[in-house]
Amino acid sequence: MAKDEAKLLDHLKWVTAELRDTRRRLREAESTEPESIAIVGMACRFPGGVENPDDLWQLVAAGGEGLADFPEDRGWDLENLFDPDPDSAGTSYVRRGAFLSGAGGFDAEFFGISPREAVAMDPQQRLLLETAWETFEHAGIDPHGLVGSSTGVYAGVTSQEYMMLTAMAGSDVEGYAATGNLACVLSGRVSYVLGLEGPAVTVDTGCSSSLVALHSAVQALRGGECSLALAGGVTVMATPGAFVEF
Repeated sequence: MAKDEAKLLDHLKWVTAELRDTRRRLREAESTEPESIAIVGMACRFPGGVENPDDLWQLVAAGGEGLADFPEDRGWDLENLFDPDPDSAGTSYVRRGAFLSGAGGFDAEFFGISPREAVAMDPQQRLLLETAWETFEHAGIDPHGLVGSSTGVYAGVTSQEYMMLTAMAGSDVEGYAATGNLACVLSGRVSYVLGLEGPAVTVDTGCSSSLVALHSAVQALRGGECSLALAGGVTVMATPGAFVEF
């Protein structure tokens, strides 16, 4: 009997200690405020001639719009793209949309990328590289000083139509087509070129891709997975396919 009572007493002591530890951890968890996240720099490109956040603010404040005619620098068959009949297959019955101007421009040499590889790169990769660099500049951070850091990259994307065009180019882009177009490389390209060693995550959740990328970056920062994070999204239509479909 005494032996059983001793075992019971030991068990009660163990349970009591566990309860004290559980209460302590619960108090710590409840008293800890979520870590604040500071946005220290931004960069953007939008239709309507928006080249930076200030341009975007001015466009919105002025009640402007970003609509324009079909772009003439993307190789689209503009003569046969429009048809006023909504039931006409493979055509659009409107002539205007929110198209990014100058989407084909890219300073490949600045990023140490050869002209042949640059041609094989989805314009969305090029745009992310440019805006990533500008974001650091806007924040007053020297991008070269982040080489080897645990900076993460979280990029939202929905369309990879450029692969169709590179496939038609054949041997001209051989060896670069995959890395130039795969969605998973979108964030990895930024990390690789800038020498960042934090997480590199590409997110595709449709129209919420950018928001989910931002959410993921915030969670990663609070979880200590990275010390700094680039978060955003990109959409550049390489073909009018999606526009015609909608």
